[in-house]
Amino acid sequence: MHGGIEWLVDGHGCVPAKLRDRASVLALLDRIVAAMDLHVVSTVVHVFPGAGGITALYLLAESHLTIHTFPETGTATLNAYCCRPRVPAPWLALFGELLGARDVTATDHPRGRA
Repeated sequence: MHGGIEWLVDGHGCVPAKLRDRASVLALLDRIVAAMDLHVVSTVVHVFPGAGGITALYLLAESHLTIHTFPETGTATLNAYCCRPRVPAPWLALFGELLGARDVTATDHPRGRA
């Protein structure tokens, strides 16, 4: 049984104001959805008060896409899980453009058994 693929993506050196900005964070998720040809079923977004960050979840027909931002450290952590293999989003370009990330690490993890 095959369980799809999961990407873990961390953006470092992000602009703290962008990590607090709902529009910037959702623009990143929306661009990932478009780049990977995903289909959003539902969304949940929580903006933490004050200097806090944002946690967002896109429930997908293909599984899920989540992000947690940490303005205090300039970090954004993202998880994308798809039930079928597909070409990944251009993580470095999108995190750089939309969150100002200076460094991005992305790892992919096949899930289930082949």
